[in-house]
Amino acid sequence: MDIALFSPSSLFADAEEVSVDEEVTDVHQSFVERRHQFPGMELLIREFSFHQLNANLLWPGTFAFAERLVQHHSWIEGRRCLELGSGTGALAIFLKKSFNLDITTSDYDDQEIEENIAHNCQANGITPVLPHVKHSWGETFPSAEPDWDLIIASDILLYVKQYPNLIKSLSFLLKSYKPKDDKAIPSVGNDQSSGMCMGLAVPAFLMSWRRRIGKEDESLFFTGCENAGLEVKHIGSRVYFIKPRENMVATTGSIDD
Repeated sequence: MDIALFSPSSLFADAEEVSVDEEVTDVHQSFVERRHQFPGMELLIREFSFHQLNANLLWPGTFAFAERLVQHHSWIEGRRCLELGSGTGALAIFLKKSFNLDITTSDYDDQEIEENIAHNCQANGITPVLPHVKHSWGETFPSAEPDWDLIIASDILLYVKQYPNLIKSLSFLLKSYKPKDDKAIPSVGNDQSSGMCMGLAVPAFLMSWRRRIGKEDESLFFTGCENAGLEVKHIGSRVYFIKPRENMVATTGSIDD
């Protein structure tokens, strides 16, 4: 698959730099539709002009994570995936279209977010729309036996006060995982794109974090994960791999930029 060249900084271009064809504003609903370049494709994404839960825009980590997953597609192939903090649903839509990934979106218990993700699915040819789970971090998860073997997220560490709630939800999803229909655990394979053997435990959490905050604040999340019985590994390009400590899978080598 050809990887399109793009600059995440284009997200924050001044209005005069965006052509009329690329941006349409719905004043009544306070939405903006923008065309975004992902690796190998263009997606039309409707974004909120403003949303109190910060689910309104695409952030640089989404694009960087998408490109990283294209480069290391063995991380996600054959997995049953849940995305936390889906926002507009753009990353999940990209992964569905690129890899036909079995993926469910999730975000705060908010009807507008769910409806906007459904709109973006339909606008980009995803029908039926992707399944969606309403879940506010730290609250009881809708499913008592989650069956997603891979959890993903990008740029979700903005609110430091939410770290304990995020870790609580993440720990539940990883430690309460139940395979769906006795699904076989994917074997550890050789990732040819990196020339090394990369084993992703089942279940596992992959996260890209590009938005800069203080190092002390950032470390609070990773330390909190470790205190909750999770192992954190930086696998390059600000992508982090988190898994339950008791389900550790041997990993050889490293992934460097």
